[in-house]
Amino acid sequence: MNKTVNINLAGIFFHIDEDAYLKLQRYLEAIKRSFTDSQGRSEIISDIEARIAELFSERVKHDKQVIGNKEVDEVITIMGQPEDYLVDDEIFEDEPRKQTSSSSDSKKLFRDTDNSYIGGVASGLGHYLGIDAVWVRLLWIIFAFGSGGTFILIYILFWVLVPEAKTTSEKLTMTGEPVNISNIEKKIKDGFENVSQTVSDTVKNIDLPKQGNRIKSSSKSFFDTIGDIIMFFLKVFAKFIGILLMIVGASVLIGLIVAMFSVGVADVIHIPGFDLIDSANAANVPIWLISLLSLFAVGIPFFFLFYLGLKILVNNLKSIGNIAKFSLFGLWLMAIIGLIFFGARQASEYNYDASTITKEQLNITANDTLHLSMLENATYRKHFGRHREVFKTVYDENDNKLIYTSDIRLIVRSTKDSVASINIEKNAHGKNYQEAKKRALDINYNYTLNGKSLLIDSYLTTPHNNKFRAQQVEVTLYLPEGTILYADENTYSFHSNTEHYNDILDNGMEEHYLKILNNEIICLDCDDDDFKMNININDDGSEFKLDENGLRIKSDSTSVEINNKGVKSNSESVRINIDKNGIEITSDDN
Repeated sequence: MNKTVNINLAGIFFHIDEDAYLKLQRYLEAIKRSFTDSQGRSEIISDIEARIAELFSERVKHDKQVIGNKEVDEVITIMGQPEDYLVDDEIFEDEPRKQTSSSSDSKKLFRDTDNSYIGGVASGLGHYLGIDAVWVRLLWIIFAFGSGGTFILIYILFWVLVPEAKTTSEKLTMTGEPVNISNIEKKIKDGFENVSQTVSDTVKNIDLPKQGNRIKSSSKSFFDTIGDIIMFFLKVFAKFIGILLMIVGASVLIGLIVAMFSVGVADVIHIPGFDLIDSANAANVPIWLISLLSLFAVGIPFFFLFYLGLKILVNNLKSIGNIAKFSLFGLWLMAIIGLIFFGARQASEYNYDASTITKEQLNITANDTLHLSMLENATYRKHFGRHREVFKTVYDENDNKLIYTSDIRLIVRSTKDSVASINIEKNAHGKNYQEAKKRALDINYNYTLNGKSLLIDSYLTTPHNNKFRAQQVEVTLYLPEGTILYADENTYSFHSNTEHYNDILDNGMEEHYLKILNNEIICLDCDDDDFKMNININDDGSEFKLDENGLRIKSDSTSVEINNKGVKSNSESVRINIDKNGIEITSDDN
């Protein structure tokens, strides 16, 4: 059993096997010996150690993992042996170095601040895309003006989110070059050569006063200063966005989990109070399954939103791994497909609608006074009134489970028949006509005529196994002309109809005696302020309108308007205006 050694490599602690440690130590000593006379030796060694530490970190799955000979051999294969790159400097200048390592890292996106004008975004994208940075900068300028400033914001986002290539390893990865000893040495030597050339050119063209001012002014460029200021505020803003994303993501996840346990679990163990959801479950799919799919479909994107916010706040946050990412994506995709399937199945239950109609005569004649009222049921509902598409689960006196709704429409019309009649239309939906028809037939609805008092139910019921499929009842009351109608105040919300239904009982007519005429009513006990007649007839371009504002008659060529301001009449050639100022008649001939 070998000993375990704790080492600090480039500021990172590793647990390494003793044999592997000795091999790594010999390898590092060989590298140091090979760079004895090299310019920038310390920088080269530091970058090599940093790269080795990075490669070890990629292979360590947890903090307690011990690095063995296998991991050391893999790293040495990637980095290369000293004899693979140890060549004469003059040869190095004339021909490319020998590369024995077949392993190369994939290209990654970084900001190239060494060749930047602002933030190094364009230069970094140029390396990543394999094109000259000049073209990328040109495209940024074109898109910035062409998009109304949108691409400026995109540039700023790249500036904030894309890391800067600081180390030699990152700069090599940015250009797609293998991060091995040979390339690290070359990169650092190139840097020293550039510095030397710059110094040499400066000495050749020396103008001490001018050069001193130039060096002083260029020590920190305008864009660097502005960039630092912008970056500071952007980093603060980014942290705020990160916190906001975490709060939103966590809130949604907690809400979904609570909903899952309150709805899904409640349905599994049949907790009372959740029958309503089951009643609306047209697809006949377990509620817990729908809740679970909804949790995955909505929760997974918000989990990644939470993770994104956390990653913005924590710079060195480890990735959750590709396996977890692809697993969550697959789970999300299956949840979406499942919800689409069940949603389509749910919608198919409303493909068809059917109705049943029953019409019965009432012992009400033209000279009778009919008292109309809605019948309440305090057992089923406490709040009285019509509520469309609203239902609840109730139990009758025999403990049978029922679906209850107050979606009842009341319509009053006149008839030239000698006796009154009542028309009851029951309507329901289904995935086919036969199923919809059966649901309509299963609707329970009643009325009672006691002498001259008509009581109609303000609700309907249907067996619970029919599920809720927009069941409703439309009651049309036909009254002979001359009949007196007295409607209770509780009918108000049930006959609140549009002109489409030709309902002559207007809202506000309750608690009054109303005489039925041909397609209209007259209030017998209303004050002038209580009753307003409203007649509006449109037929093929002609109009007849009578309301509180007066009378208006209009045809293709003539119009007459009578109101409190006077009388106006217009034809093709003559115009008449009668008001408080007198009579004015004009024609085209005058």
